[in-house]
Amino acid sequence: MAGYNHLFVPGPTNVPESVRQAMNVSMEDMRSPSFPAFTLPLFEDMKKVFKNETGRVFIFPSSGTGGWESAMTNVLSPGDKVLMSRFGQFSHLWIDMAERFGMQVDAIDCEWGTGVPVEIYAERLQADKTHQIKAVFCTHNETATGVTSDVAAVRAALDAAGHPALLFVDGVSSIGSIDFRQEEWGVDCAVSGSQKGFMLPAGLGFLSVSQKALAVAKTAKHHRCYFSFDDMIKANDTGYFPYTPATQLLRGLRASLDLIAGEGLENIFARHHRLAGGVRRAVDAWGLRLCAKEQKWQSDTVSAVLVPDGIDSAEVVRRAYQAYNTSLGVGLSKVAGKVFRIGHLGWLNDVMVCGALSAAEMALLDCGVKIAAGSGVGAAIEHFCLSNKTTLAKAA
Repeated sequence: MAGYNHLFVPGPTNVPESVRQAMNVSMEDMRSPSFPAFTLPLFEDMKKVFKNETGRVFIFPSSGTGGWESAMTNVLSPGDKVLMSRFGQFSHLWIDMAERFGMQVDAIDCEWGTGVPVEIYAERLQADKTHQIKAVFCTHNETATGVTSDVAAVRAALDAAGHPALLFVDGVSSIGSIDFRQEEWGVDCAVSGSQKGFMLPAGLGFLSVSQKALAVAKTAKHHRCYFSFDDMIKANDTGYFPYTPATQLLRGLRASLDLIAGEGLENIFARHHRLAGGVRRAVDAWGLRLCAKEQKWQSDTVSAVLVPDGIDSAEVVRRAYQAYNTSLGVGLSKVAGKVFRIGHLGWLNDVMVCGALSAAEMALLDCGVKIAAGSGVGAAIEHFCLSNKTTLAKAA
């Protein structure tokens, strides 16, 4: 099919041309004397994205799942009690990993379309007078349902209970796109990956850890090797890695971090909020609903759109791909066939989002969903025009 392929899944996301070009380099010697001059500033600039002032960031040749594994195996021990919640496919997989590693998991099952149950967390923490809970887990952005949870509120619950448990956050589809403040919120382990807000291909797993987590890791009793903090620290402190790093991805990461710094994190957060607002206006205009049960849960990086009864959302996704050369996200697990997902994160602007909405609208019409042609796109255009007028007025 002529023209570009349009990618609007919630990851991998679009890669900026400057990042692609930065990765198009010859193979290099990762043991050369000049390599630390490249890597040491990279580690420091990664900390800025996480807003981690006193800890450190590890960069693994893996996916975000590798970051999950590194956090668990370095900081926790088999048999440790952990507090977790399940409200989507990725929070479920995190629980599954904890159980496989022999953790004693207190898993709270929540309705899909909601997020971390802060009130229940607060109750469990207040009741845990002997501090048996060693870590509390929070999926910041549940990609399967388009739900964002309140990390700061989880920290407040820990503080109110005077509880010393570590705070783990899955920020794979939020960090670099949605407001995240590791130091301020007292997050001990924050996980992300290269293929979302960092605007890279998949292949790098990021783990940002606090000084508290680094200290606890010294006495944790889990077996670890590939994801060992000790091995990484010893090599990273000199600008190297304990095994062959993904050098081309690291070159792309340098270009990505430069783009992030150039736009500014706060501006990036505002842009994602504006783009998400356009998608939400379109969904309203179609007469459809988001999977997120309330406005407070709505994600600024991915929208999971419920289709009417009798419509298979997988067919909507297939139609968008086959007829309009556009990739949308399918529904996963409990919401398979019920939702399609529009990823609106990373290297994205108003016009690109309007393209995603056009493809989604045509696919919905083709699949028999009763909506007015142009209604969703028109609503998004009105939102973007109003937002841009407001921005220009403030600048004047």
